[in-house]
Amino acid sequence: MAAFLASLPGAIAQGIIWGIMAIGVFITFRVLDVADLTVDGTLSTGGAVLVMCTVSGMNIYLAMVLAFLAGCLAGLATGVFHTAFGIPAILSGILTQLALYSINLRILGNKANQTLSVTKYNLMVSLRYIPKSLIVCSIFAVALIALLYWFFGTEMGHSIRATGSNQAMARANGINTNTRKIIGLVLSNGIVALSGALLSQYQGFADVNMGRGAIVIGLAAVIIGEVIFSKLFKNFALKLLAAVFGGVIYYIVITIVLRLGLNANDLKLFSALVVALFLGIPYWKAKVAPKKVKTKERSAENA
Repeated sequence: MAAFLASLPGAIAQGIIWGIMAIGVFITFRVLDVADLTVDGTLSTGGAVLVMCTVSGMNIYLAMVLAFLAGCLAGLATGVFHTAFGIPAILSGILTQLALYSINLRILGNKANQTLSVTKYNLMVSLRYIPKSLIVCSIFAVALIALLYWFFGTEMGHSIRATGSNQAMARANGINTNTRKIIGLVLSNGIVALSGALLSQYQGFADVNMGRGAIVIGLAAVIIGEVIFSKLFKNFALKLLAAVFGGVIYYIVITIVLRLGLNANDLKLFSALVVALFLGIPYWKAKVAPKKVKTKERSAENA
């Protein structure tokens, strides 16, 4: 128990970083209603850009901006594949993700990974300074949610949400749905790249494979947040916050499971099972609800 409590702050900090990534997944998965697999590559892109820019002497904040823009370009590629070429969204994401593997290798100087030492560079977050990392990540997440809440309250933001809710109705109201999809994908992948930039600082390196399975973790965070907080968090900003909380809960569960002796090689399997379980909960609730209604109606008729 003492070892678990000691590791809890680190798990929370890492959970917030992945929760920021989950916000990006939320935009495509819930707002746009698009299955985007680009994020597995974009997370690595953000980390790679951040590390290489910082190592070359660039200011860490400017490096974060460039990481965000690199993620936006990846989202733009997926959006163009989907809208201009007519490729299904899921395949467009796979194509961009595949291309990003080679691009990320080039960014990393044709190496699988590059280190980033907190003793040499002035980093925003680091595994060595967990209390500071907790504060910085929390402020970053809150600021991001506030910006997104403002953006999705604008006319452009409402048109993106309308596109995800009902494309036919959105087009009938004069909204260019293809443009809105591209903007949503650009924004989503930019946020995912920011998460990758924070993660590379926190762990002290960027790896070409650091984003593998990121979509599963992102979905897990979104679904866990929805299942646990859906009745409390009705506001759009609170739904984004629920995704961050979902990431924190996910990593706390992972920490508990590892402490119980789960082989680290089985983490991907465990993650997939967690996502499948939480994805199935709304379906089971929908199945059970009509039965309860019918039982109440029968009871009322008998009475």
